[in-house]
Order: sequence, then C-alpha cells, then structure tokens
Amino acid sequence: MVLSAVRVGHGYAGVTVLREVSLTVAPGSVTAVTGPNGSGKSTLLHVLAGEVTPQSGRVVRDCRVAFLPQRTGEIDALPLTVRECVGIGRFRGWRWPGRADRLAVAEIMERLGITSLERRRLRELSGGQRQRVLLAQALVQPAGVYILDEPTVALDTASRARVHDLLAERVAAGAAVVLASHDEAEAALAGETVSLG
Repeated sequence: MVLSAVRVGHGYAGVTVLREVSLTVAPGSVTAVTGPNGSGKSTLLHVLAGEVTPQSGRVVRDCRVAFLPQRTGEIDALPLTVRECVGIGRFRGWRWPGRADRLAVAEIMERLGITSLERRRLRELSGGQRQRVLLAQALVQPAGVYILDEPTVALDTASRARVHDLLAERVAAGAAVVLASHDEAEAALAGETVSLG
C-alpha cells in the first residue's frame, strides 16, 4: 500500500461533496476515479494529494506524491518558459537541480513532443501544448504515486498515446497512478475503479 483513504468526507459551504470514500492504492497499480461532473472527483484527488485536508476520515501516504490538478490557471501568471516550468518538478527543497535532473527534464520534454517549445512562455501555448507541459512537470518527478486529474484533456490521439506509454512505464517500475477521466478508454487502463456520484 502506498496510499489509502479511510471514510473520507468533505464539502464546501455546507454542501457535502465526498461522503465516506475509502480506497487503497497498491504499488504498480492504476486506479480510475469516475463519476459525473460535480460528483467530487477533483476534490477527492486534492484530498489524496494532500492539497486539501478532509473534514472527516483520514488519508495515509507512504511515499512521495506527484499531482496534476485540473485547474492550474495561476501558473500562467508566472513569467516561466516551458523548460523552467517542467524543471520545477525536479526541485527538492534548497538543492539546485543537477545534471541528472537536467537530463530527466530533457527526456520527458522529448517524450511529450515539447522540446521545440522550450523557450516559449506557458501563457503563449495552445491548450494541448500547455497540458503536455504540465504533464511533463508532474511525470518528471520521481514519485511513488502520480495523481492526475483529467491528464489527457485537450490532447490529440498521438499525444494521448505518448502519455499512456509514460504512465505504463511508471507503473511497470512500481509506481501507482490515480487518475480522474471522462475518457472511457483511459479509465479502462485501470485495474481498480472508484465510482462517485
């Protein structure tokens, strides 16, 4: 077990969004979180990643977590290039990224087809390009669990396939993936499903 939630509950302004949700995530597994809009998928992922403290229940994390939220508009206000944005995923406290980190950044950018964009600002990109950059930032991290909210939204078929290949490699290496998706083919990649709503 690398991640678990026990009877997690959460809500906003008195409205319950999550009610006693429990799950266990094993190493080398893919878990899909499904349900209609408004069912609490994004809230659950924020809770699992530690971005939101649940109002009830508990979450146990046994490893480093990399998180790709669905809404990341605030990062567009930062004057970051694509390479700088991806590189953020390799920062560890006060340690400056070294050669291995730079190589990891270059590799993930190549794999996701964004090397040619490295000097562009994030706010200058199309929706699909921007999504690939944010995915690169998440997937370049050496994590035990990758929590991804709608990871392939706005991506074309070829880019989706690249992402799925990268996720399969992370799982084969022993990492776990938890993802929310409206894409039935993507949800079908999962061995476990948590259905909300």
